[in-house]
Amino acid sequence: MTITNDIKYIGVNDHNIDLFEGQYDVPNGMAYNSYVIMDEKIAIMDSVDANFGNEWLNNIKTALDDRTPDYLIVQHMEPDHSANILSFTNAYPNATVVASAKAFEMMKNFYGYDYEDRRTIVKEGDTLSLGKHELTFVTAPMVHWPEVIVTYDSTDKVLFSADGFGKFGALDVDEDWACEARRYYFGIVGKYGAPVQTLLKKAAGLDIQIICPLHGPILTENLEYYINLYDTWSSYQPEEDGIVISYTSVYGNTRKAVMELAKQLEEKGCPKVVVNDLARCDMAEAVEDAFRYSKMVLATTTYNGEIFPFMREFINHLTERNYSNRTVAFIENGSWAPMATRIMKGMLEKSKNITLAENTVSILSSMYEENENQIKALADELCK
Repeated sequence: MTITNDIKYIGVNDHNIDLFEGQYDVPNGMAYNSYVIMDEKIAIMDSVDANFGNEWLNNIKTALDDRTPDYLIVQHMEPDHSANILSFTNAYPNATVVASAKAFEMMKNFYGYDYEDRRTIVKEGDTLSLGKHELTFVTAPMVHWPEVIVTYDSTDKVLFSADGFGKFGALDVDEDWACEARRYYFGIVGKYGAPVQTLLKKAAGLDIQIICPLHGPILTENLEYYINLYDTWSSYQPEEDGIVISYTSVYGNTRKAVMELAKQLEEKGCPKVVVNDLARCDMAEAVEDAFRYSKMVLATTTYNGEIFPFMREFINHLTERNYSNRTVAFIENGSWAPMATRIMKGMLEKSKNITLAENTVSILSSMYEENENQIKALADELCK
């Protein structure tokens, strides 16, 4: 794939993977992106997953057409991007490895080498000339690892963005960018909103025409759309006005209350209502929805003096990713000692700018008229 006259894509698609990072379902696979900049000197941007070393080296050989690379630039040390550093340096013994000081420490830890005899350590604002292409390195610590750098090519106005602006899915599959990029962002990068905001401020001073991430498609049009989404996500603001109801139910009574609330919300013309059964849906999808919409209802049972395990896991996912700036309501069910609402509120105490709904639905085993009135009052409040 040709990106510009001098920049070519040399990455790979992975359709053998089922769980990315051992937890995220990726039915459409993953792309491990790598790029080559052709100039008087040649730079390879990052490597790929360990299972695709031979394919990647063949891609390099094909792209270079008998030339040899001068540099391997390592922006990020997660093994899906760094696992073939050693195979590259063995194949091209005269090439220099370029990375941050922290990245070289990690290379030693991962692969037993820190390339002291053939390395260039770069920091914020350092440059590397390939000829007509001038590369500037921008540090991006904790987006989402501490060693990360991104690279700006001022000649072709390309930002090589490491894991930023990445998404799930291989490049040979056509799918909506925002859905899988959102799930990727909140699952993997979501905790690190402040560092992302810092990087966005740095990027705002660059004339960027193309974004080349380490996962997902190369972005060449309407870049403001993608950058604005990252600004919204990393500042923990709702992306859309809507209500997501996340629930667990043991014998169906809590679910009955949830479905009645969803029905009333839709009848009242609420702009968007999404319902997730946390025991059955993809947890990463449920987390994505929670961060996407402005309001959330948590509905669960008291269970072993606590709350149902899937709900506890869900709230933990939210709070460790700095869930904030939302309205939250509660539905609880308990046959003899309902305490789910109290526990859920306690789990959200450290979340910032959470507005708790005035109305709560509290069920004692099965729904009765009192609960129907509570649901009506909650629907009225949420649809204001």
